[in-house]
Amino acid sequence: MPIYEYVCDDCGVRYERIVMNQKQAITCPKCASAKHTIQLSVFAAPSNGSKASATGTSAASGGCGCTPRTCGCH
Repeated sequence: MPIYEYVCDDCGVRYERIVMNQKQAITCPKCASAKHTIQLSVFAAPSNGSKASATGTSAASGGCGCTPRTCGCH
C-alpha cells in the first residue's frame, strides 16, 4: 500500500494518504476539496546496516535523517 503526499489546490495544505486503489476518493482534511496535486516524496534508507542517513549524518551526531518538511523529531 503506497503512501502518497498531496498538496490541496484550493487551500494549500499538505497531507498524506495511504492509497488502497486508484478509485479511492482523496479529499483535503482541511477544506474537503478533491482538487489536489500529488507531490514527489523522497525518503532516506540506511545501506549496508549503517545507521547513517543518505546525507551522511547519523542519529548519534544529531542528524535524524528526516527532511525539513517532514521532520517529526524536533
